Amino acid sequence: MPWTAVSLTVPTDTADALSDVLLAAGALAVDVSDADEGTPEERAIYGEPGVPAEGAWRAARIAVLYPAEADAAGRLREALEACALDPETPLAQAQVEDQDWVRLTQTQFVPVCISPRLWVVPTWHTPPHTTAVNLVIDPGLAFGTGTHPTTRLCLQWLERTLAGGETVLDYGCGSGILAIAAMKLGAGSATGIDIDPQALVAARGNALQNRVHVTFAGADQPPPAPVAIVVANILANPLKMLAPLLASLTAPGGRLALAGVLAHQATEVMAAYAGAFAFDAPVAQDDWVLLSGRRTGGHDA
Repeated sequence: MPWTAVSLTVPTDTADALSDVLLAAGALAVDVSDADEGTPEERAIYGEPGVPAEGAWRAARIAVLYPAEADAAGRLREALEACALDPETPLAQAQVEDQDWVRLTQTQFVPVCISPRLWVVPTWHTPPHTTAVNLVIDPGLAFGTGTHPTTRLCLQWLERTLAGGETVLDYGCGSGILAIAAMKLGAGSATGIDIDPQALVAARGNALQNRVHVTFAGADQPPPAPVAIVVANILANPLKMLAPLLASLTAPGGRLALAGVLAHQATEVMAAYAGAFAFDAPVAQDDWVLLSGRRTGGHDA
């Protein structure tokens, strides 16, 4: 069944009320985004933890989906009037043809080559190389499918670093891909920690799918004992705030890898760990870098 998609631009402070009215009046779906998305004027209304947001959008773009037989333009103009907005606000309208959305989504996720030895493979694909280490991970609610440069950097670092038998901690584990990879690459044990309960559910399911044992726990639970290898793929500001904790979780002489860091943020992130780690040269991929170092045994960060 085809659908009708209608979009328009409205003042930001009216977007929520208009969305509620549209859904109550029969819209199938409503999406609200920055009208300046993709331009130099785009603004982040939610900041990284510890960093203030940039402020409200200049204007909001509303995209609405209706059944094809509905009078989409008429319903939208009624909703505008109900919200005391101009019913003659310009609208853009298009037909959306029905498709096999599951199959279409699956075609967007294909096996990802991390290295000749290491691949990430969705469940609906046959591994291209059956003798490789294949991580079976489907896209889901938690971050980490191997397609983002930060995940690839971490996986490549684990492959280079693991000699076999190490204890590993993935802090901010998301889908659990890094902890799972560590076990499949020969780690002795692995633990994943995250603040998101849905991520922990996804991670446990992924570990079962990959037939490895990983302990997953919430960040509010008592921290584990220090381990030989700690990896954290989060964002720059949380990594700075977590420096004392991550240093305490890394055993003397142990290794630490930090990702989710843009190249221009590398110096300030390493500075937060100064005195506790001796860092290697950053490894870059696109605009992202991976920072790795060895626990020196000095004072905590």
